[in-house]
Amino acid sequence: MPLIRDVEAPRFSNDHASFVGLAAPSRGSTENCAWRLTLNPGVDAPPHALDREEIFIALSGTLRVTMGEQTLTVESGDALVVPAFQQFALSNPGDEPFEAIVILPVGGQGLIPGQDPVVAPWAR
Repeated sequence: MPLIRDVEAPRFSNDHASFVGLAAPSRGSTENCAWRLTLNPGVDAPPHALDREEIFIALSGTLRVTMGEQTLTVESGDALVVPAFQQFALSNPGDEPFEAIVILPVGGQGLIPGQDPVVAPWAR
């Protein structure tokens, strides 16, 4: 059974967040990917969907999620289940980073309007 140590896990970042790749095919997982997400304070991430169900397990901070007409607030200890093909947008309204463990089945693709589907590098 593979052990992915934090100090050896790959790190990725973009304008609004950072990601620590935990479980993924390149690290021995065959069914699920998992990563630690840190969403920066004050960020409004672009809307997107995934072709598979995605689960967020909140560790710290506050996350605002908009799905259609619904806006949800996710806080430490909460779990958010985003259905496949549900477009949603994430924002961090707080002054502190929002941290979560995110789980997505292997091969799950991000669907961003106007772009080709993509498997995020932290999930490969």
